[in-house]
Amino acid sequence: MSQEHRDRSDRTGEASDPPHRQTRWYTGGQYVPLLSEKRSKTVSVESSLPNDLTRDELTLPALAEPEVARHYTRLSQMNFGIESGSIPLGSCTMKYNPTFTEDVAAHPGNRVHPLRADADKQGILHLLYDLQETLATVGGMDAVTLQPPAGAAGEFTGIQVAKAYHDANGDGHRSEVIVPESAHGTNFASASMAGYDVVELPSNENGRVEVDALEAAVTDDTALLMLTNPNTLGLFERSIEAIADIVHDAGGLLYYDGANLNSLLGKARPGDMGFDIMHFNLHKTFATPHGGGGPGQGPIGVGADLAPFLPTPQVRETDDGYETYAPEHSIGRVHEFVGNWLVLVKAYAYILRHGDEGLENVSETAVLNANYLASRIEYEVPYGPFHHEFVASADADAGDVAKSMLDHGVHPPTTKWPEIVDEALMTEPTETESKRRLDDLAAAFNAVAEMDADDLTETPRTTAARRIDQASAARNPRLSWHALDGE
Repeated sequence: MSQEHRDRSDRTGEASDPPHRQTRWYTGGQYVPLLSEKRSKTVSVESSLPNDLTRDELTLPALAEPEVARHYTRLSQMNFGIESGSIPLGSCTMKYNPTFTEDVAAHPGNRVHPLRADADKQGILHLLYDLQETLATVGGMDAVTLQPPAGAAGEFTGIQVAKAYHDANGDGHRSEVIVPESAHGTNFASASMAGYDVVELPSNENGRVEVDALEAAVTDDTALLMLTNPNTLGLFERSIEAIADIVHDAGGLLYYDGANLNSLLGKARPGDMGFDIMHFNLHKTFATPHGGGGPGQGPIGVGADLAPFLPTPQVRETDDGYETYAPEHSIGRVHEFVGNWLVLVKAYAYILRHGDEGLENVSETAVLNANYLASRIEYEVPYGPFHHEFVASADADAGDVAKSMLDHGVHPPTTKWPEIVDEALMTEPTETESKRRLDDLAAAFNAVAEMDADDLTETPRTTAARRIDQASAARNPRLSWHALDGE
């Protein structure tokens, strides 16, 4: 054990090296360049394309095969992914994606051009129909569209469907969408992008919707209430039936943000609670790939009255098989063809592999893991009882806590949000983590909790990059190794 690590062990109480120390490429405090940065060659380019669309020379890395293999292996090790360890980002539901779904998606039978006639792609339409019906059953909805390419796109699509419904019923004057203060930022953005005024709803002392405040906020101008249940504190809205009655009595609709559906599978259904519209995050609930800019998929479900307004195409069963069709008052397309087809295949495979009992076990284990982890950490968890996630309150700057956790080889939770918890550490371990890994996470939380605030500001110490300028990195991203020229 190095003297550096002995010193760190004394400070943190950790007895072993974090599993992801990155000293292999960060030596003596100096950045070691990637192999592709060290050497390159310029080759001439000949092309019959117009001159304004070409260049005469192209600079390429000049590397042997072993160097290329090591380069990409090294790049993969510099990033922390779900295959490296757990990522307990609260609300993001970064669960492990089983690789068997990739094998299913790679099956040659999936290589069908989307413009082929319905009669020539009956197997694909059968899968899409089954997935529509399965998601409708899971959510307690009457109809589902698979088209939206992400959860946020699903939100926007759902709001557009609601808008078309209100217009058709002579309620086009409804101009407001009510959103709880603890809601996901996409709720506010989606409602605003759809042209609605956003009314923010405060929480009560228990972290849930303040029913009296909702009654005061609802008017004849209310189009929707957007709600996550359980909410972002992991708390189930116990007054959900009363909430639904208040909104419906005013002629509004209740929208379910499916971000936390992971905790309800097989236990409760949004449609049974009174929700009229919902979106599904396939990456959160049904383990399709998450992040990286896509591709994603965010189907929406609706009640029977809103089904005629869903995007086109939909899939239905006929006497001769399956066909695509346009709902009577469809809002039109929101994505090409049926959406990201192979993502839908992966979600379908995941659902079939689990079956009814398996999906119920997913939610049971997610809730169990969250409560077990919360019981093991030394930080205060101010609200409860909770479900699949919890929000702890750090006794120091939550951002410093997160950076210090990196030194222990674990990914930190979501920080600083929701704002109703001081120095929030929003944590969701998901159902895919073992007890041993949860104990590792708890040990990292507790080691950081024992550190002095001044020491926290000097972390992380073992990562390839330490305290980066996050604001500048977001405003001026460097997306190519060419940006390193001259450094």
